Amino acid sequence: MEHPDWLWRTPEPKKSYDVVIVGAGGHGLATAYYLARNHGITNVAVLEKGWLAGGNMARNTTIIRSNYLWDESAGIYEHSLKLWEGLREDLEYDFLFSQRGVLNLAHTLQDVREGMRRVNANRLNGIDGEWLTPDEVAKVCPIVNTSPDVRYPVLGGTWQPRAGIAKHDYVAWAFARKADRYGVDLIQGCEVTGFITDGNRVTGVETNRGPIHAGRIGLAAAGHTSVLASTLGIRLPLQSHPLQALVSELLEPVHPTVVMSNHVHVYVSQAHKGELVMGAGIDSYNSYGQRGSVHVIEQQMAAALELFPVFAHAHLIRTWGGIVDVTPDASPIIGRTPVENLFVNCGWGTGGFKATPGVGWVFAHTLAHGEPHELNEPFTLERFTTGALIDEHGAAAVAH
Repeated sequence: MEHPDWLWRTPEPKKSYDVVIVGAGGHGLATAYYLARNHGITNVAVLEKGWLAGGNMARNTTIIRSNYLWDESAGIYEHSLKLWEGLREDLEYDFLFSQRGVLNLAHTLQDVREGMRRVNANRLNGIDGEWLTPDEVAKVCPIVNTSPDVRYPVLGGTWQPRAGIAKHDYVAWAFARKADRYGVDLIQGCEVTGFITDGNRVTGVETNRGPIHAGRIGLAAAGHTSVLASTLGIRLPLQSHPLQALVSELLEPVHPTVVMSNHVHVYVSQAHKGELVMGAGIDSYNSYGQRGSVHVIEQQMAAALELFPVFAHAHLIRTWGGIVDVTPDASPIIGRTPVENLFVNCGWGTGGFKATPGVGWVFAHTLAHGEPHELNEPFTLERFTTGALIDEHGAAAVAH
């Protein structure tokens, strides 16, 4: 993959590293950066079968927020949001982080109850959150249809002012550039096909460019993490689904924030260049194909026009799909596996991009020490046998 020399090197893989990270998306790159920055571990390789940030990192809708219901989720996402707030200076790269706020609309009494509960939970966790009346919703985002004479009238909404968006590929380049400057090897076109083992311990990976030995291995390959783990007899509780997103033609700045609606089921923001960025729920079938179904696009457009009649004449120009890896409780898995020296970071579903710096921080700690950070301790694989689940299915609203 060609790129300007000032971004990062294109090294040949060495025979061995202290840590090998599989997957050069946002999570893998952030983990490598924080291994070097926080723990002084620089003999690290990030292996990517395709090109750097060519998976979900470049196929998401860039929303950043921390207003999750459960304490465990709020802890890791708020840590991430705080890192986002200082990340431009830390990485010395402007990735266009825009704290324009996120508005979750309520259309039913159940939506109202859930929203108020979440706002109160956020406040107890020190997270900014407000409950807005329909009139206040209209002040925050004047183009939302708040008329009472519609199928699902707006009854209010939750508002997190510190939330926002960032330019996803810039974020990846920023982490990659800094990790490279610490001496981390970013190796593209290097597919991991299996593992080198010694009893119940991994000692390296097999790749299409030869074997690479490692002291510890971290899998950060989204849905393909389960495919790799299965070669060692580990069955991770993951299902992978396509998640579509789409953009409109370029428009003048008209949409000041991010608006989500779980009931009408769409979310809409306006990117820095001017296109509307839209998405909703996952396709119901399991797949690794980076595309989705036409009927999902139709449903998203109908929902968007219900909330934003002003967009009736806008043209859709592009759609794409990412692959979300979903656990039974819609929360990630970050920690050790039953195989010694093998660690996983997966199961983020639709919440991966916003967690990028936060999970990099805690996964780096886990790889450096062999033990979880306090923020990812609740997200270990063992919770699926102990029953200590962190169920964010309904609590996360439109979960992006």
